[in-house]
Amino acid sequence: MKKITLVIMAAGLGSRYGGIKQLEPVGPSGEIIMDYSIYDGIEAGFNKVVFIIRKDLERDFKEIIGNRISKIVDVGYVFQEMDNLPFGYGVPADRTKPWGTGQAILCCQGAVKEPFAVINADDYYGKEAFVKVYEYLAGLKSEEENNYCMAGFVLGNTLSENGAVTRGICQVDGNGLLTDIIETREIERKENYAQASDGKGGKIKLDLKCAVSMNMWGFTTGLIKELETGFINFLNEHGNELKSEYLLPEEVGRLVKEGKAAVHVLSSKDKWFGVTYKEDKQMVVESFRALVDQGVYPENLF
Repeated sequence: MKKITLVIMAAGLGSRYGGIKQLEPVGPSGEIIMDYSIYDGIEAGFNKVVFIIRKDLERDFKEIIGNRISKIVDVGYVFQEMDNLPFGYGVPADRTKPWGTGQAILCCQGAVKEPFAVINADDYYGKEAFVKVYEYLAGLKSEEENNYCMAGFVLGNTLSENGAVTRGICQVDGNGLLTDIIETREIERKENYAQASDGKGGKIKLDLKCAVSMNMWGFTTGLIKELETGFINFLNEHGNELKSEYLLPEEVGRLVKEGKAAVHVLSSKDKWFGVTYKEDKQMVVESFRALVDQGVYPENLF
């Protein structure tokens, strides 16, 4: 069987003792959101899971989820730290956080040697996207190293009722290929449209049916090579800034514009769940309860 890995970006999570909302139970048997993503990933065909975490989180993370998952699927860990930098580069004295999702995936260099999907640890994506991304990666030929995919969600299915969110608004051509992705902030639902910040103090109107990225991607290891070069360029330009982030969507968008990658947008109509705000938790708990009652998931996931 072809090895295809599910990479989960979890370095932004913290210790459960700090009350980190993403690690709180939301399922009827104490499951966290990550449990459902891993369950859906394995069901779709993924046969390895790699967690991107911080070294200081390792013991608690394994206790909360890693040790359980390692009993049912091959598990690996990579560590995203601020000082995980190319030779000759240093961390600004007052910087307090890692360098973003692009650096997170770059940390997989050497640990991931096969096609892989990327997801956030604290988002629920639904079953459809996992199946489509897996099937895409499983069908890639060796010469298609620069062919990637992205799960494209419907904007209206990804909004929180408790506040504004940030989403990657996607432009897709007639062949289903990504032509641009724009990180868009302060998106809120209005009556029959969404409203967002234009970044200049004004507002823009968005179609609730437009495609958005929720950071669910399918890549070959060719991407990691591109990120290595891109990260050096980023550090040369922004390495002295305290809050600059090397973001995966922005790097993918750059590769598309430069003709170095083709990204197929795989549409999913599933509804996103996530705990963006503390008030979201009850809705997430009720949503998983409803999915269990409908038979989508077992009462006891693992």
